[in-house]
Amino acid sequence: MKTKADRGKLSGASERRSYHATFEVRAAQDGTGGTRYELEGYASVYDEPYRMWDWYGEYDEVVRAGAGTKTLSENPDVVLVFNHAGMPLARTKATSLELSEDTTGLHMRAPRLNAERDVVRAVIQAVEEEILDEMSFRFRVMRQMWSPDYDQRDILEYNIHRGDVSVVTYGANPATSVESALRAQDFDQLPDDAVRALYERLGRRLAQPTSQRHPLSLYRDLAADDDADFRAAVGQV
Repeated sequence: MKTKADRGKLSGASERRSYHATFEVRAAQDGTGGTRYELEGYASVYDEPYRMWDWYGEYDEVVRAGAGTKTLSENPDVVLVFNHAGMPLARTKATSLELSEDTTGLHMRAPRLNAERDVVRAVIQAVEEEILDEMSFRFRVMRQMWSPDYDQRDILEYNIHRGDVSVVTYGANPATSVESALRAQDFDQLPDDAVRALYERLGRRLAQPTSQRHPLSLYRDLAADDDADFRAAVGQV
């Protein structure tokens, strides 16, 4: 039977976390009559606990300072996108996206976004109008540490190669994390005792008032969408 200790097992699945972001936007002429925008902000904030949950319940998570040092030193291929999908606005491989980290977190800077592209104009305008004010990043956990009671997870090292930093409409719900969400194939592969335990837990949840419940099918569908978005973002169809 699975217990909270199973949280300590690394799966290698892609994950994403979102944070409120203070963007800076600058515009400049490119010398040919066109406009280039510079956009910067933090895609992750370090050493600030936030709430997560999985089917074992709630827990705290913290991305520790320096968690991105190794992956950033390896010149990762990362794209800047809107809502983790679609045509990239910038890319590290093309030197149009710069990533670094400091004591605050994972900093991103796109110094020359082309205003002739519709997606760039739309995102920049929404940021300037404060319609978009959150950022997210997609990564894989390489090293982690759990508290003895498995109620706090510290992410000590992540890998962002072939992941993304994203301007997002709303922060991704932790339920959409591929690692923590219950997918149909996961359910089919569970042993009988784990299924019985999950059935009992769902029974207790379904006994709650409707306003406090979250349909399992919603999380399964969100997880599937999350996985598909990632494959599309990195070109793995």
